[in-house]
Amino acid sequence: MRTTESDDATVLVVEDEDDVADLFVTVLSTEYVVMHAEDGIEALELVDESVDVVLLDRRMPTMTGDEVLERIEEDDIDCHVAMISGVDPDMDVIDMGFDDYLVKPVDNATLLNTVERLLALDAYETIYQDLSAKRVKKNVLEVEKTPAALKASEEFQRLKAEITELESKLDEMVGEQEFTERQLPN
Repeated sequence: MRTTESDDATVLVVEDEDDVADLFVTVLSTEYVVMHAEDGIEALELVDESVDVVLLDRRMPTMTGDEVLERIEEDDIDCHVAMISGVDPDMDVIDMGFDDYLVKPVDNATLLNTVERLLALDAYETIYQDLSAKRVKKNVLEVEKTPAALKASEEFQRLKAEITELESKLDEMVGEQEFTERQLPN
């Protein structure tokens, strides 16, 4: 998944109701590059690695949102998905691989906040992975090298500074975004 700024993030709206689709596209296009698919088949033709967020209507003719989500997962397309439905979720959502679930009607602020949160989650995951890799390197060096060698190493001191900087970035991001436990990586 790309780490993106909002001005170059791509959102795919998959919605078969014209008025809802028009509203979503209008609201989101002020902040993002927006594509629209009228059904699941068209969605699968459009979704690829350039898409950061998919807003996926759950109930559509020909191919349901659930089926589209399965195909996105099977094809290993790296994007965040928010399911949008006029029906309250039931127990079937437990095994579904979406990142958020919105019940229609969805107001403009909720729509924008959802996309922003999913993009922030993407950035968070990228920084978290980088931090984890650097911590592993630090731990390996601490086991294999003497404290004196580590203290004398400019590279090790730089690594420690990078770890501190990444930890601060993550703390800031958590403070700015309302990540829930299910949204943060383990």
